[in-house]
Amino acid sequence: MTLKIYNSLSRAKEDFVPIDPNHIKMYVCGPTVYSYAHIGNARPPIVFDTLKRVLSHLYPKVTHVANITDIEDKIIEAAKKAGEPISIITEKYTDIYNQDMASLGVSKPTIQPKATDHVEGMIAMIETLITNNNAYEKDGHVLFHVPSYDDYGHLSGRNREDQIAGARVEVAPYKRDPADFILWKPSTDDQPGWDSPWGRGRPGWHIECSVMAKAFLGDVFDIHGGGIDLTFPHHENEIAQSCCANDGGQFARYWVHNGFVTVEGEKMSKSIGNVLLVHDLIRDGMKGEAIRLAMLSTHYRQPFDWTANLLDQSKKTLDKWYRIINDTSQNDDVDDTVLSALSDDLNTPLALSHLHDIAKNRPEFLKSSATLFGVLNHSYDEWFEIMTIDAGHIDDLIAQRNQARADKDFAKADQIRDQLKDMAIDIHDGPDGTSWTKL
Repeated sequence: MTLKIYNSLSRAKEDFVPIDPNHIKMYVCGPTVYSYAHIGNARPPIVFDTLKRVLSHLYPKVTHVANITDIEDKIIEAAKKAGEPISIITEKYTDIYNQDMASLGVSKPTIQPKATDHVEGMIAMIETLITNNNAYEKDGHVLFHVPSYDDYGHLSGRNREDQIAGARVEVAPYKRDPADFILWKPSTDDQPGWDSPWGRGRPGWHIECSVMAKAFLGDVFDIHGGGIDLTFPHHENEIAQSCCANDGGQFARYWVHNGFVTVEGEKMSKSIGNVLLVHDLIRDGMKGEAIRLAMLSTHYRQPFDWTANLLDQSKKTLDKWYRIINDTSQNDDVDDTVLSALSDDLNTPLALSHLHDIAKNRPEFLKSSATLFGVLNHSYDEWFEIMTIDAGHIDDLIAQRNQARADKDFAKADQIRDQLKDMAIDIHDGPDGTSWTKL
């Protein structure tokens, strides 16, 4: 089955032709770890975990690299505010991020490198860019000179004026061109820093991913993914610095971007108060698989609007599916209709409609087919939170209740019934005695 992917670089859906069919290589931009992930942050991990599942079904080996940015100005500020070392902040939120993503059915990347472990490689790449006349040093800063790379702007489609208007760093006296971007910047005594040929400092944000992708996937690899908000300037800058530093002048062959996330039709904003954190949603009892299924109900390239109604529908769908797989002997094969839909640029809405059809007409294929979606990973009891209870203990409680009823101690009998109900046990009094079932 041929996999088709929409390539942001060509602005077209293309047949996926891997560099090596025996080993697919994919890099996805990971989190900056200084706070909790909101649902917008969760969409790329869900999307690219789903893509990885499809790739793993079609090809014998997939290496998925997703970085951890553990050095950045927001992290420095968060550490100062908390009065803690930066490492404490980054380790804490890295652990929380991984736990939260796991709750959404996101498998951990094959490799999850930290930026601070690759500063030496960043310095080496910057030196190469200076040697190749693509970068320059001024006042302790090293900047990439955008006019030195003719294809700059090809990914985002931004012209010269748009590039300048969208630059993250304001025009500064050390910049030769307004579009030039930081590769290295000086650190003050109270900021983290590393020794370099340009003095003590730290890397700019964009150089991190170029170096970590090269370290684990080589100069050229198959797929680079991330949110659409990263297209410019981050991914544009990655392409420029990587292509100029690599002898072959190439980087990722396919660029895949997911759309934005809104909440009940509005952009997430602290001022509105509608920023939803994954950690809070899970803590408050929302099912991670329901969140995942809701997100996958919209095609990854389209904007996704989070609504309470959609989440409720997704939960009800999964309830029904868990009951079906509990009552039906399951086959290990993936239904071709689901695989075909997902192989067509990850068409999850179409694949979801096929899963509904499978649940109704071919239920024995439901669990294996849903695995490509990353759902139905729990047992029936786990999903419905049914406790595994010692049957002997239940029988003892029922005997105590029957004795209480015989003694006309109805308060105690009611208390034991309530205790059993809390244990998800429903009791039935009949002419042949008392029986029980799990709720």
